[in-house]
Amino acid sequence: MTNVETMMKVEVVRSPRRRKTVSARQVGDVVRVSVPATMTRAEEEHWVTEMVRRIKRRQHSAAVDLEERARGLAARFGLAAPKSARWVDNQLQRWGSCTPSDGTVRISSRLATEPPWVLDYVIVHELAHLEVCGHSKAFWDIVGRYPLAERARGFLMARGVDDPDGEPGHLRQAGP
Repeated sequence: MTNVETMMKVEVVRSPRRRKTVSARQVGDVVRVSVPATMTRAEEEHWVTEMVRRIKRRQHSAAVDLEERARGLAARFGLAAPKSARWVDNQLQRWGSCTPSDGTVRISSRLATEPPWVLDYVIVHELAHLEVCGHSKAFWDIVGRYPLAERARGFLMARGVDDPDGEPGHLRQAGP
C-alpha cells in the first residue's frame, strides 16, 4: 500500500492476466488500482496518479447537483432551463456541450474541481446555446448576463482552452 500526494491510500494489484487495461475502484478508504504485471514502475506511478485524480474528480462532481445548479442559473439570468444537466467523464476536449433540440446540457467532470464561478460560467454558456446556436453577438449578449463571464473565460484560457475555429468562446481543453 502506498500513500500518494493526494493523501488517499492506494493499493496496487499487479495482474498477470491483465494485458493493457488499468482500472481503479474505491474499497472503503482505499483506492485499489489494478495494472498489468508487465507494467513498468514509471507507468504504474503515472496510472496510479491518473486513477486517483479521476476518483477524486468523481467525488467532487457527485457533491454538486448539476441539474439544480443549472436550473437556478437559468432562473437567475433569464435563460431557458435545461431538460437535463449532467456530468460526463468522456469530454476530453470540451468543458461543456449541449443539444438544443432536446434541451440537454453536459458538463465535463474536469470542472468539478475548479472554482464554482467558473463552473457557473460554463453552465451559463451552455444554457445560452439552448437559445442561440453558434457564437454570434446575440449569443455573447446572453452569456454577458453572467457578471463573471470575462473573468471565467480568462481563467479557462489559462487552463489551456484553444480555439481551433478562430472563433472566441469555444470551450475546449488542450489535452487529456
